[in-house]
Amino acid sequence: LDFDNLLTVDSHEDHMRVVHYLAETRRPAIVLAASGMAAGGRIVNYLKAMLDDSRHNVLFVGYQARGTPGNDILKYAGSNPDPWVELDGERYLIRAGVASIGGYSAHADQKNLLTFVRGMRHWPKQIRIVHGTDESRPALAEEYKKMAYEAGKEIEIVLPTRATGSSKSQG
Repeated sequence: LDFDNLLTVDSHEDHMRVVHYLAETRRPAIVLAASGMAAGGRIVNYLKAMLDDSRHNVLFVGYQARGTPGNDILKYAGSNPDPWVELDGERYLIRAGVASIGGYSAHADQKNLLTFVRGMRHWPKQIRIVHGTDESRPALAEEYKKMAYEAGKEIEIVLPTRATGSSKSQG
């Protein structure tokens, strides 16, 4: 991306200035911000400042996992007279237009992840599964263990717990 009116924001201080400027002036702009499924990162500041304004639109590019603010925004936008989402422990009304386009996710599915490891010249000694649902993470761990067993390799599979940051090893 490179064009005359492109503004790249590096520091958090500059980012917050841009958020406030756009929210207060209501000038048209296209903001590209990594979403983290709207659970973290700069997008959260933009959403807090502008999600309740119907002149704005939010376009999610990529997968929004169940239980994340991004998924909730997609699910509840337009669903009742006062849809809202919780961001950083506070409720924010969803009045902006909300849409999603698929096919651009950087997330690989289980088959792609298994193929990736299987194709490595030197398999890792440990794999930490940090993304996915509470159902999919253990299922992927089992598939890695099965694949390693069939290949005669040893891999420790770690599923970090989300709330405490601790982890449990699966073998």
